[in-house]
Amino acid sequence: MRAQLSPRLAVAAALMLSACGGNTLNPETGAEAGKPPAVVVPSADVAVLMMGNSHTSANQLPGQLEAMLQARFPGRTVAVVEAPKWLFLDERLADPMSLALLRSRPWLAVVLQAQKYSSSGAYRYSTAAAEEWVQEVRKVQALPVLFPEWPRQGVAETARIYDLHVSIARKQAACVAPIGQAWDLSLTRHPTLTLHASDGNHSAMAGAHLAALMLYTTITGASPLSLPPLTQLGSLDGTVQSQLRQVAADTAQSVAPRLHCPDDKT
Repeated sequence: MRAQLSPRLAVAAALMLSACGGNTLNPETGAEAGKPPAVVVPSADVAVLMMGNSHTSANQLPGQLEAMLQARFPGRTVAVVEAPKWLFLDERLADPMSLALLRSRPWLAVVLQAQKYSSSGAYRYSTAAAEEWVQEVRKVQALPVLFPEWPRQGVAETARIYDLHVSIARKQAACVAPIGQAWDLSLTRHPTLTLHASDGNHSAMAGAHLAALMLYTTITGASPLSLPPLTQLGSLDGTVQSQLRQVAADTAQSVAPRLHCPDDKT
């Protein structure tokens, strides 16, 4: 989570951030800036909680992950729930609504996105809050999954972002989804696919789909190649989805998504 500016800047300021900390959302998503979606906690056999900011919300990423998990668990009810507000992890640690939601029901996994880090690399932000969140997730016997953000358009920062999250997982065991590596591979292999939104920071629909695929394989350990195409993504045809599934599978082969997962979580 690249963070040097206030998390409540307008969309124009998102051009200067690689991940907004607050309520600025890519206009392509159709969501109103400053209005995170309301939290709904449905009853479900398989439930995943996502804690993040506009990068988590954009372009139906939670809904895409839910559809993938539904395909993985046929005959069972599945819900992917987004925590209230768009917050950095250190801010979220002080949010009673987020803590209450975490403890409200059993979760298969909890996805943690929005670790602060300097976009210039000149400043080092504390990871203590992320480490504490991992502990809290394990207390409720859920799988902690760290969500390192993709690199900004034209910026070679995948390794730095990923290594920061690995440093958290080495202190408090958690899965680390290799999302940035998947984006890099896709940009190399399919340069005409648009992964970034127009701000060069958030995801376009294809980028959100690829991130969801990497979260899916990290949570389940299953290959993305076993997934069917998602029919609800009208702007993403079957050919593109197939290409992205292959990218995700190849990335998972080269950068193991579950390498840093806790031993007591399967």
